[in-house]
Amino acid sequence: MSTSHYTFDSLSVNPVDRSVTKLLYVSVARYSAEWNSTLHAHPCAEVFFVTGGQGFLRLFDSDIPITTDDVIIVNANVEHTEISSEEYPLEYIVIGIDGIEALSGDNGKDGYSIVHFQSERETFLFFLKNLLKEIEAKPPGYHTACQDLLEILLLHLMRRSEFSVTFVPSSRKSSKEAALVRRFIDNHFKEDLSLDDLAEYAHISKYYLVHIFTKEYGTSPINYLLSRRIQESVYLLTETRLSLSDISGTLGFSSPSYFSQSFRRVKGISPLQYRIQNQNI
Repeated sequence: MSTSHYTFDSLSVNPVDRSVTKLLYVSVARYSAEWNSTLHAHPCAEVFFVTGGQGFLRLFDSDIPITTDDVIIVNANVEHTEISSEEYPLEYIVIGIDGIEALSGDNGKDGYSIVHFQSERETFLFFLKNLLKEIEAKPPGYHTACQDLLEILLLHLMRRSEFSVTFVPSSRKSSKEAALVRRFIDNHFKEDLSLDDLAEYAHISKYYLVHIFTKEYGTSPINYLLSRRIQESVYLLTETRLSLSDISGTLGFSSPSYFSQSFRRVKGISPLQYRIQNQNI
């Protein structure tokens, strides 16, 4: 009889920092006619495992081909979407993870990384499906089981030579969430937005959003939204002949009178007086 004996090295350092990483959600996506492929961003990193089909990962300025057995990591606050092939519809499992940033060669600076997992598909998929099973059934202790399974998945990724990950302390996360909301406001300030809408977009409570946004930028999200609208109204007042009512509606104000009140509060005079004094046409 032969015996193999292995000693566990209790002094070795765990490369996954459990004090920072946190599993936020797991979901399964399958292409359908209602698939909405619009650019969006999340305040956390997302890890996609493509279980079927093929398509593209679309970033702001490029489309990257993706196919079955690819693992795609998109960092927090990176705008992206998935474009599916109609002939070979995309299917994937996605994990939202707080506290990590992926880095991989030149791709790292672009906020994403892709690992081709064809040779290790079954191993990776085994842990991923068990993670999904735990979070769906929610048996006693599933939080611990899910964190353990997440750590195993991250370790498998980190063992790949083309992939590395850094761990982001929670103190940096709040500023990223504030930046995410600010960028969203910059891109959508003409729309009908409320504090609840902004908090839902960032996946945080509205009270926490006000706290971190004010701490980061010295003003509340709603006041920043108002300032962006007033800034745009200055251009419309001086460079166009749009009526005050049209400007109010274009910029998402609830009424012309509210637009006038808001403008006077910020600029000290009414929008009509400002136009008379400054119009260039």
